[in-house]
Amino acid sequence: MSAGQEIVFITSPLEDRHVARIRAEAPEHVTIVHEPDLHPATRYIADHKGVDGFVRTQEQEQRWRDNLGRATILWDFPAGEKGKGGGLDHAPNVKWVQTTSSGVGQLVGKFGLADHPVTITTARGIHAVPLAEFVMMALLMHTKRLLHLQSEQKLHRWERYCGTDLRGRVMTIVGAGKVGAEVARLARSFGMRILSVVNKPAPERAAELHADEVLGSDQLAYAIEQADCVTLCMPHTPVTENMIDADMIGRMKKGVVFINIARGAVVDENALIQALENGHIAFAALDVARVEPLQTDSPLWDMSNVLISPHSASTVESENERIADIFVENLKRYTSGRKGDMINVLDKQKMY
Repeated sequence: MSAGQEIVFITSPLEDRHVARIRAEAPEHVTIVHEPDLHPATRYIADHKGVDGFVRTQEQEQRWRDNLGRATILWDFPAGEKGKGGGLDHAPNVKWVQTTSSGVGQLVGKFGLADHPVTITTARGIHAVPLAEFVMMALLMHTKRLLHLQSEQKLHRWERYCGTDLRGRVMTIVGAGKVGAEVARLARSFGMRILSVVNKPAPERAAELHADEVLGSDQLAYAIEQADCVTLCMPHTPVTENMIDADMIGRMKKGVVFINIARGAVVDENALIQALENGHIAFAALDVARVEPLQTDSPLWDMSNVLISPHSASTVESENERIADIFVENLKRYTSGRKGDMINVLDKQKMY
């Protein structure tokens, strides 16, 4: 590899059109390596994992290792690599990894990369719109009593009923970053009042977060107590683990709607189940679980007041296009010596 030459290795499934676009926009001294046969078949658009059970042939595995050994930049952590290092032990020249997820802090910790010099950039922000749409879909599903309507339709029964409106209701958003701000923007368009709980509260952040009140984590209990809907958007860190515990769930209004698009580990799942069973929480929409996949014997599966999404609320057809936007821009900044201006650089100590 000549001085100044950068080699990008695409290490998770990526549609050909996005690879072509990256090649077309990459600086001249950047080589893009994409060998689709080294990846498993995909299950859906923007699938970064692929089908289970994929095993490379000996020849494919050799090419995989050779490509990792030459690469200086990776698109995603190498798929299928186990244990410490996240595959970087086979990629000694890599200085930068662009991930395809936003919440990679725990993964980086698991890989033992907290003190590794590699720069990691995330997909932070690109999932804000689909996640916010999921939140509003779930909230409307409950307040407009979609399941009741479907049941009545099946019975061919025309009986008038009463739903609930959103105007004037309070939504508390815990972890109001880019995702939380988009959730708030949509919720406010329905006339809801927004309380945003953030690490760095300041009144001047209200416009940025589309919030009526911006509160610190020390005011979480107050914000929870006011809410008709609690929406979780925070990352999973040592600080946020079990943040929504039995005490916080007990502080919620009876009949509250609970939506988790964060991570399962931020909630005491047993306390959540109990609150759903006794009706304290009227409805929950869960895109995440404490253990994923959600265990088959979990009572959450069969609760009529729970909507289960298999950690897919953020996945839409345009996802890889938006990640490519970040990557192409970062590639230009990285290769032109503007590493300090790169977008979405992960703080490996804070884990977000």
